[in-house]
Amino acid sequence: MIAVPRTITVLLCTGLQLCFGTVYAWSFFQTMLVRQLGWSNTDTAIAFGITIFSLGIAAAWAGMALPRLGPRKLALWGSALFSLGYLIAALALEYNSLLLFYLGYGVIGGAGIGFGYVTPVATVAKWFPDRKGLATGIVVMGFGVGAFLFSRLLAPFLVVQTAEDLPLIFMWLGIIFAAILVPFSLLVSNPPKDFAPPAGSAAAAPEPIGADHPRFVRRCLRSREFIIIWLIFFFNISAGISVISFQSSLLQDVWGLADPTLDPLVLAEYGAMLIAVSSLFNGLGRLFWGLLSDHIGRVNVFRILLASQMVVFAILMTERDPWIFSALVCYILLCFGGGFATMPSFIVDVFGSKNMSAIYGAMLTAWAAAGIVGPLYVGYYKDVYPDRAVIYCFLIGMLILGLGLIFSFLLDAERIRLAKPTLQGTLKQYGIPIPRTL
Repeated sequence: MIAVPRTITVLLCTGLQLCFGTVYAWSFFQTMLVRQLGWSNTDTAIAFGITIFSLGIAAAWAGMALPRLGPRKLALWGSALFSLGYLIAALALEYNSLLLFYLGYGVIGGAGIGFGYVTPVATVAKWFPDRKGLATGIVVMGFGVGAFLFSRLLAPFLVVQTAEDLPLIFMWLGIIFAAILVPFSLLVSNPPKDFAPPAGSAAAAPEPIGADHPRFVRRCLRSREFIIIWLIFFFNISAGISVISFQSSLLQDVWGLADPTLDPLVLAEYGAMLIAVSSLFNGLGRLFWGLLSDHIGRVNVFRILLASQMVVFAILMTERDPWIFSALVCYILLCFGGGFATMPSFIVDVFGSKNMSAIYGAMLTAWAAAGIVGPLYVGYYKDVYPDRAVIYCFLIGMLILGLGLIFSFLLDAERIRLAKPTLQGTLKQYGIPIPRTL
């Protein structure tokens, strides 16, 4: 296969993430599905929740399998499953089969995203050990920006061309994504064994002693640090994804209260615009917070993310100005993306880069769990308490963020950033028998 330089690898990996990140434009279709097929908000929330759950579980498996299978094979699998999921979803929409839609868009498509998501992130972390915060921030930025390109360019174009024929739209999406993803996947590869960062680059952090031991990953996943970081990640995602899954309809509710005379089609356009703009913030947040974490530390970044969002969620409970509402939603997406940009480097800082893909993949199960919790409680409140759904949803989000902030103070930022464990200490920490010679 063709060997490509690391700068081109970043572009390829970002291109993959642009396509997979279109999942965050889900609320573009959510309103159409409710209107055209008569599905409830809970029905559509389950579809999105299954997608994110499948994504997280598949990413956990892919992280473990990546060292054995390599990035090219996993990226190809992810591309094929993601595209196939859209084609099966098109068939489900043609026959109005909710269960088949769950299988296609949710299980199969979500698994494809999981295989595809973890591969570019872990790959660029290996190519850029000297600038891991910046490199992974650029790649995961693509995942956030993908929803912008989808909601403002591709999806509206297909809606117009097909006269809102949902089965036809999903069919074309499957074909288009396959045509882009497969060629990109064929060019993705790990750095050669003799790879070294360019002269003058910052040195990569040393690997923890004992990282080659077969028990290392298992012990990492049971460690206090992993559990706390998982919980922090889960709480940040749960709050953000609850907004992502229904941001269009939530804005339409707020704007409808502000101006009851607005036509539903105009409200839908406002909702689509919010998806697009907030997606840009999602993408930019991944770059901004990733860079900032290189300077002030990963723990400090997560504390800022959680604390500031608590304030924003509290304001959103009663805010009824649609412009202010939209601006605050954009900030939530900025912080949501920041969590994903910071986490890969966080994993490397704490557990080293050698087993990064396996540990990071396991960390993404927090995404899977949050993908079920966040959308479902919003869908439930919109169905059962439509007049008070906005207040209840943001109140729960604020409480979730508060729990994450509390757990963040169980981590010692300085110890994680500066610790250089001894050989015996590292072996003891991960439960590896200490040789007699030590």
